[in-house]
Amino acid sequence: MMVPRVAGAGRRSVLLLGALLAAFVAAPFFVNDYLLTVLILSLYFAYIGQAWNIMMGFAGQLSLGHAIYIGLAAYVAATLFTRLGIDPWIGFAAAIPVAAACGAVIGFLAFRFGVAGVYFAILTIAFAEFARIGFDNWNLVNASSGLFLPVTQYAHNDVWRLRGDPTMFYYVILAATAVAFVLCHLLLRSRIGYCWLAIREDEEAARAAGIDTFRYKMYAVTISAAVTSFAGVFYAFFYNNLFPEQVFGISRSIEIILGPIIGGVGTLFGPILGAFVLTGLAETLNFVISASGLDLPGATQVFYGVCLLVVMAALPDGVWPPLARRLGVSGDVK
Repeated sequence: MMVPRVAGAGRRSVLLLGALLAAFVAAPFFVNDYLLTVLILSLYFAYIGQAWNIMMGFAGQLSLGHAIYIGLAAYVAATLFTRLGIDPWIGFAAAIPVAAACGAVIGFLAFRFGVAGVYFAILTIAFAEFARIGFDNWNLVNASSGLFLPVTQYAHNDVWRLRGDPTMFYYVILAATAVAFVLCHLLLRSRIGYCWLAIREDEEAARAAGIDTFRYKMYAVTISAAVTSFAGVFYAFFYNNLFPEQVFGISRSIEIILGPIIGGVGTLFGPILGAFVLTGLAETLNFVISASGLDLPGATQVFYGVCLLVVMAALPDGVWPPLARRLGVSGDVK
């Protein structure tokens, strides 16, 4: 009896995924510019959430300084574009090894010397802060004055140079999110994914079973950093300006992890659902505050904190697992 139910859940998951993808593809034809921007932000955080989830949700390694990979990739691609005229996709190819190498250094220092748990999280924050201070004083990237990308009005969308209207950026980040989802699915169902899950549940038991925990944790941090790097390139060319405080700040790292936590850490759909829930509710809150004429600085951050407290108290596994059970679809690995 279990096999038909599992198979049925799998089929419903595929149908749900196909319906969501079709809705996302069609969305730009039915929404205004403001809602399109909200969708872009939601997909952006969904993409980053999936990248972070590789490290924490699958391998159990808590990173609170993940913004370092976004910032490094953003500055690499933006600097190559502004200084040498190198197109962003080539800049992305250069940013991947930079972010991966940074992740490898952090991982090596932590895992080789037994830094784990909260101490590993603090180490990631320290590296992100070190990068923020360094870039804030580095004249090559205009330091705290900010690095600005040239903005030119194009008669058509240029995907290769990431110059165009919001609709083009929407489809770029939608494609990236879809690719990240498939990658996470493949990783989770592979040998490396099973080793990650074993380490996440009980590292000592995984080591006793013959798993090289150091090597597989290094895989997790470097793959997560490499996947995250695209978010930095997208950020740079979507906003056309970079400031160290914005891309390396601790607030950026916190924004990254909220979506997966609220949606469901360790699941495939969780980071996507969490990103849309948070971004949608935050934009609704901002609209209400603006319409009422109130001046409430920091309201969004307080709102994020309240959402996190409510979800942690009522749904400790996140929103997606119980929702998946109600829909009768696969809840993914948790």
